[in-house]
Amino acid sequence: MTITVHSLVYYPVKGCAGTSVDSARVTVTGLAHDRTFMVVAAADGVFRSQRTHPAMAAIGARVDDSGAVLALSAQGPGPLRVTVDPDGPRREVSMFGRALGPAVDQGDEAAEWFSEALGTASRLVRVVPGFDRDGWGETPGKVNFADAHAVLVTSTASLAGLNARIAERGDAAPVPMDRFRPNIVLAGDGEPHFEDHVAGMSAGGVRLAFSTRAIRCNVPLVDQRTGRRAGPEPVRTLATYRREPEFGNKLSFGVKNAVVREGVVRVGDPVSVHSAVAERTPG
Repeated sequence: MTITVHSLVYYPVKGCAGTSVDSARVTVTGLAHDRTFMVVAAADGVFRSQRTHPAMAAIGARVDDSGAVLALSAQGPGPLRVTVDPDGPRREVSMFGRALGPAVDQGDEAAEWFSEALGTASRLVRVVPGFDRDGWGETPGKVNFADAHAVLVTSTASLAGLNARIAERGDAAPVPMDRFRPNIVLAGDGEPHFEDHVAGMSAGGVRLAFSTRAIRCNVPLVDQRTGRRAGPEPVRTLATYRREPEFGNKLSFGVKNAVVREGVVRVGDPVSVHSAVAERTPG
């Protein structure tokens, strides 16, 4: 099977829009600048996400090459350039009910901007220097403010298979890949969801190892361009063939990977598969 890197995306601010790139430096916590920032409730530091604030999808975010400036854009507050403070005042933050410790608050201007964009009092924070958070799964790895893993991998074959099933229903449009917010999209001549069975792979100078299948919440129902819910697809169709019994029959699409060798990866790089995951068949 021939596999190549189809596309690369990093998400500077957890829950906000991604930035597509032709090449990326990949560290132990994922693509450079991926989920290094997070929006939290001003009152208690609890993270905000598209699960409860779908408008985050339409907030553009890009980090300049030096990492010193975060450029934001959204309807309403307009554009903002945030001078990144890598080691300033701290604020305690949490995710999914678990304390993550302190994060670096990025100041009042950024806080006011996000509060206006989301219609609720918010602060923008960044990972502290030396942030050390473990993932979980077959290869746990390390992670910044992503849910629990460094790299989310999907494939064009999986999306084509899903959209073919949606088309069979005859009453919904195909969904784009951005509904699943991947970091690395693979292209190849394999069957849909071939990435489920890849335990180890490398591209460019980067080597990844399988952690777990990507369990899905309601975020794939959000139109990533408008920031509005646009269901019932793809969740309705995924529910017919991508249930994971070991995760309480929740739905999956794509896989989470840990970074076991840092390096640079580029769109078009060939992908080498080193080992396979034991066969699992969702119901």
